[in-house]
Amino acid sequence: MKITDLKFEKIKIKLKKPFVISRGSTEYCESVLVKITTDEGYFGFGEATPSCSVTGESIDSVTIVLKTFKEILIGQDPLAIERIHYILNKAIAGNTAAKAAVDIALYDIKGKVMQEPLYKLLGGFESKVQTDITIGIGAPQEMANEAKESVDKGFNILKIKTGVDLKKDVEAIRLIRNSVGDKVRLKIDANQGWNIHDTLTAIKMMESYNVEAFEQPLADWDLDGSALLRKKTDMKIILDESVHNAHDAMHVIKKDSADMINIKLMKSGGLYEAEKINTIAESGGINCMVGCMVETKVALTAGASLVAAKKNITDADLDSFMYYEEYEGIKGGFEVEGDTIILSDKPGLGIEINM
Repeated sequence: MKITDLKFEKIKIKLKKPFVISRGSTEYCESVLVKITTDEGYFGFGEATPSCSVTGESIDSVTIVLKTFKEILIGQDPLAIERIHYILNKAIAGNTAAKAAVDIALYDIKGKVMQEPLYKLLGGFESKVQTDITIGIGAPQEMANEAKESVDKGFNILKIKTGVDLKKDVEAIRLIRNSVGDKVRLKIDANQGWNIHDTLTAIKMMESYNVEAFEQPLADWDLDGSALLRKKTDMKIILDESVHNAHDAMHVIKKDSADMINIKLMKSGGLYEAEKINTIAESGGINCMVGCMVETKVALTAGASLVAAKKNITDADLDSFMYYEEYEGIKGGFEVEGDTIILSDKPGLGIEINM
């Protein structure tokens, strides 16, 4: 089997309201959808959702890189995924969102060839995933109102964005806990917005609100600081921006810097490297979660499939489909009941796109 074509199209979906984190605000889901076709009639879909601040890419840079990848991929065996990653990495460094789009499409093809849904292809531990829902930064009472609305919709895990104003962060957590009650799980994500002093202060000030974990409070390079936080407090520390690939995961394990690693396909370059990250984490005795950028159901289905497939991936932050306005261009992949993503049993991603 040989790859005969790669085509792509940019899409832009307006969010219901701006999504705000410590590093900026997002008003649209902007992605590049990819379709890879073969000479035997199989085809697969992928997605690149770049972030200038995380992957160093933009929509325009992704399209330029995909044009180069097309020239490289024509004639390659789509099932030789390791070889293709080697070729792409040798040709162009970084550009992990563009590589993720290709990677996801290849796994979609492989699932169709094997006549298995992606979650079974990757391991098949489960077929459904419980996801949290993220509360963006805003006025504390507005955040509390949004949290209560989310819980009323069936979500049991809330991920609260923080990292701009410590006093307002603490007030938001207080109001959220009072609003949603004691049984809802709360996690904090500062997106590198704090230093060690701020983080220790926040942990102390939030002690009574039963927060279970702090995600990426420090700068992505500060693994020693994260290790120090773990020694000074019992709070679980999750690392996100610090871990892009398997090498990063190994450094985290060696420095004892995290209780959990947040894998994102756009950071890792797709499922191939994401599996490596999970294997290293599992070998080091820590669990993983899978998160997302502001992605469509294409990348979200791939991410959810990885979570479902692996016993060591215990948490998911795959909620971006909740934020955008109605978009009918992508069908299938999964259904949602409350906070549970139920994956399709159709081969591959089970996604349908007219492109």
